Amino acid sequence: MTTFSNSWDNSIRAESYSSLEFPNTYFLAYRDLPEIIKKHCNGSIALDFGCGAGRSSRFLKNLGYEVVGIDIAQDMLAKAREFDPSGDYHHVSNGNYDLFSDESFDQIQSIFTFDNIPEMATRICILSSLVKKLKQNGKIIMLDSTPDIYFHEWSSFSTSDFPENKLASDGEIVKIVMTDVPDNRPVEDILWTHQHYLDLFESCGLTLEETYKPLGKPDEGIQWKSELEIAPWVIYVLKKK
Repeated sequence: MTTFSNSWDNSIRAESYSSLEFPNTYFLAYRDLPEIIKKHCNGSIALDFGCGAGRSSRFLKNLGYEVVGIDIAQDMLAKAREFDPSGDYHHVSNGNYDLFSDESFDQIQSIFTFDNIPEMATRICILSSLVKKLKQNGKIIMLDSTPDIYFHEWSSFSTSDFPENKLASDGEIVKIVMTDVPDNRPVEDILWTHQHYLDLFESCGLTLEETYKPLGKPDEGIQWKSELEIAPWVIYVLKKK
């Protein structure tokens, strides 16, 4: 069995990824979030889980939220603080968020984070710990890759060198190349199906309020590839049972 390694926990990747904003396929991930958040979320205090270099945290701040960003990668957090000196960023370990009081956040955001977390037990531990920090009427916005992202070509990604991705099952490693950044080394992710996510939510005491799969539009001025017909991202809106 191949051992999974965190592709993001190194200085070269952090330097390359930190310059990325919202190009191409990434635009599609963030395009609908303001309306989704407006529809489902109340309050003004948010936790950005897996904030990385701070792009997602700055996105929430621009929507008017008071944001705390957390991550396990020190190099990424260093870039987040560099870009946002006034931001509130913290280094954490998996499942240990005791620096925050229980039920203290109106919203918990997780973007591109859970497709980098292996093993069901670890995922349950992390998500259950986050749920404790969510207010009773709060919402979790979780945005991750669909399995399809590892099987096709995209405006921001290529998988043509990894035909073995199509043989992957739940919890197995898949590879993808980012084409919008200088560092084009393959990124290792974990393939997780929609059914797995439903099982995860059930195990963590969450109810799925709504699911979104944004598609590209012909008039957006982007040279879409698969995005017009196949959704690379899935957005889950979750609440406590």
